[in-house]
Amino acid sequence: MESAVVRYLNSWVGEFTIIDFVMGIIVSDYAIPVIGSLILVSLWFSGNDRDRHFNQAITLIGTGSIGISNLITSIINVRVDRARPFVENELNLLFYEPTDPSFPSNAAAVGFAIATCVVLKHRKTGGLLYVLAFGWGFARIYAGVHYPTDVIGGALIGVAATFIVAGIFRLFIYIPKKIHIAFRLFYLA
Repeated sequence: MESAVVRYLNSWVGEFTIIDFVMGIIVSDYAIPVIGSLILVSLWFSGNDRDRHFNQAITLIGTGSIGISNLITSIINVRVDRARPFVENELNLLFYEPTDPSFPSNAAAVGFAIATCVVLKHRKTGGLLYVLAFGWGFARIYAGVHYPTDVIGGALIGVAATFIVAGIFRLFIYIPKKIHIAFRLFYLA
């Protein structure tokens, strides 16, 4: 069934040049991660003293959740070697042919990790990042790079990683405070 969904969505590739152009930008490894990273960096430096402290905590949680979600994805990739849709189906690619396993989607894990950490404090910005993460996942299915369950699995990993890191952050709040103090010494916070 998943192959049928990917083949159906991929059948639209080449039909509308503007959609292919937009999907080609969204599916890349650069657009959504750069936007998410820039939002995290802007949060680090924005707000009054109280808000800045929370924003910097969100940025640290986001950075940790990206790392944890990448670690979890790598561990699963060692155990589960699922072929990419373009290997098993004849598809029109809008993207290069990745060589790592398809499940889970590392892109979805990163996108949803960033969106989840930001939504903890900034609902509207986090909501926008969720839309971008969903769009990134959809574009990867449309382009024939992932199956739908790859994206769903990656999204669940990203969300779970954020809550794991946020929980650890709350348990060991004194460590981020010490990091924050050290950053302030060098005018980085």
